[in-house]
Amino acid sequence: MTVPGSPTVRRRRLAAELRGIRESKGKSGDVVAAALRWSPSKISRYELARTGLKPREVERLLDYYEITGSRRELLLSLAEDASRKGWWEEFADVLSADYQQFIGLEHEASSIAIWHVEVVTGLLQTESYARHIISGYNRVEPIAPGMIERLVKVRMQRQQVLTHEPGLQLSVVLDESVLKRRVGDDLVMYEQLKRLVREADRPNVTLQILPLDAQHAVFVESFVIFRFGPDDDAMYQDVVSAEHLKNAFSVEGERETYLHRLAFQVLVGASLDPASSRALILETAESHWSGITSRGAVRGDGTA
Repeated sequence: MTVPGSPTVRRRRLAAELRGIRESKGKSGDVVAAALRWSPSKISRYELARTGLKPREVERLLDYYEITGSRRELLLSLAEDASRKGWWEEFADVLSADYQQFIGLEHEASSIAIWHVEVVTGLLQTESYARHIISGYNRVEPIAPGMIERLVKVRMQRQQVLTHEPGLQLSVVLDESVLKRRVGDDLVMYEQLKRLVREADRPNVTLQILPLDAQHAVFVESFVIFRFGPDDDAMYQDVVSAEHLKNAFSVEGERETYLHRLAFQVLVGASLDPASSRALILETAESHWSGITSRGAVRGDGTA
């Protein structure tokens, strides 16, 4: 199926294009704002993609910049797409603005590179594992049970990007400690590791484990790198996002994405290859988390 474009990404592309046009015309944001009787802060907010512009406002800008022809048509099309809502906006009551932006980027990325050092990345979590993590936020700030379930639903719905067409290419490196760090009971962990093995078998997923005894010189918090479209298209710039407590995300610029991509390459080089990583995940599931199955519980693969 064809996946509709993310309004978050469309907004970023539109903002980059409009900023580039303004700069090419040699005009400051203050001059443009005065000409259109807008506030200077409005120009700044939309050029930073912190807020969107209505299609009619984009038309006014393009008239002012004297943009015509195919470029005008493209920008107006982007403006229409950017004005639409993403599915995640239905959960705005429980999602921060940063988290909504993160989901929008994730929704349209052509490839995603993820390094996680503390827990399994959200795109590969089981529902039970996710619920235990999200419920743990209660120890920092009280969350109503209904909000917890809505956040779990969001995390599960995000995982649909793994089956979108055209397919997302996902590359994940997990620290080995993630496989041994308890989240929930033994069965939650066993099922989570079995889920990792199943996801690693997807043709569009590359999953590697950084062993605890690996020799490497990069020590960095968890991060995600989004890539969009062809490398030579200026409208599709990479974005890096660092995850913090309670789904707060900071999206950085071009230099930061470059440095994080270099760091990711180092981590990949120090990690086990996908086949050895799969074997380690299975071994850890059996050696650390299969105890509950001996008491008659249902195993993660559906057998008793």
